[in-house]
Amino acid sequence: MPLHRPPVAVLAAVALLAPAGPAVAAPAASSSSPVASPVAAVSAASAASGTSAVSAASEDDGFTLTDPRITESSGLAASRAHPGVYWTHNDQDEPRVFAVDGRTGETVATVTLRGVGKPRDMEAISVGPDGYVYVGDIGDNLNGSWSHVWIYRFREPERLRDTAVDATQYTVRYEDGPRDAEALMVHPRTGRAYIASKNEEGGGLYEGPAKLSAEGVNVFRRVGEVPWVTDGAFSPDGTRLVLRGYFSARGYAWKDGRLGADDRVRAPILGQSESVTYTADGTALLFGTEGARSRVARVPVEGTGAAPSPDAPGGPSGTGGTGGTGAAGTGGGQAQGDGAPGGSAYTVGLLALGAALLLGLRRLRARGGKGGGGGAPGA
Repeated sequence: MPLHRPPVAVLAAVALLAPAGPAVAAPAASSSSPVASPVAAVSAASAASGTSAVSAASEDDGFTLTDPRITESSGLAASRAHPGVYWTHNDQDEPRVFAVDGRTGETVATVTLRGVGKPRDMEAISVGPDGYVYVGDIGDNLNGSWSHVWIYRFREPERLRDTAVDATQYTVRYEDGPRDAEALMVHPRTGRAYIASKNEEGGGLYEGPAKLSAEGVNVFRRVGEVPWVTDGAFSPDGTRLVLRGYFSARGYAWKDGRLGADDRVRAPILGQSESVTYTADGTALLFGTEGARSRVARVPVEGTGAAPSPDAPGGPSGTGGTGGTGAAGTGGGQAQGDGAPGGSAYTVGLLALGAALLLGLRRLRARGGKGGGGGAPGA
């Protein structure tokens, strides 16, 4: 069901004063991670420069989702078969996904999935190296009420048109018990699926089996600690993993199936920020949000050379950045450390209130939108 939005003044304050400061320490097993929750993330705003946040936002470019059926875009993935096209979906919907032209924001195909049960909470989408699209029906706003969740897989159509396709449904369980999650990432080289759980005290990164099986249960085991995550994406070459939350994003080196050193990634504030994907060529990140006619912002990746031209697939490029240098896929934003912005204690309190309000309203969905859908095909 649609989520009521926080007051515009609150979101505006969050957008202006969102953290853009020095990188946070690499994830640790402790639940006291400084980026474990939106409230903690916004509290850090008191030490960030409002000017830097505005500068980053002014560089954003991308497209607007124009389809009136797309009101809760919860995932985003660049097509491998169709350059400049992006897959998205609603979280509360029938089993269908939308192919969107990255230059215009218009839907160019609606694909309905056959052979799967009624989705409960589709939160993520990813495209694997095998020519298949993976949809994560992995949301659980009651934080552990479902004993299992699902991943749906279908072959990416050769032709973009409205169609129904056969899909495979995979049952997923976590080795250490049920949990909420909104991020599904399929590695672009190995094809292995990963899920990042979502919790205000910090989440976990879970690794699926080398190959998913439609028979029985696919057990995902915890292989790393991550902050509050609403979506994630691997770089096209598979050497980087970006995880985003409501107010920030982190980039991780990726080697041999494990998280490496992390750093800050420039990310725009978009209200209820829900999705992220790399462009197919890896030169930019696209950040999306929920809501009717929601915006998908394009942020060039630091260290990848010149940004593509406005005529390149995926929409117009950003204007470059002032971010710090680093490995591809990172970017540290403008130098920080100049002290707190010139706001009062009231402003800082408003930021914390905005984050708490967003978190609380997010949970309201559990009271009305989790009434029992889902199940095996035909259930």
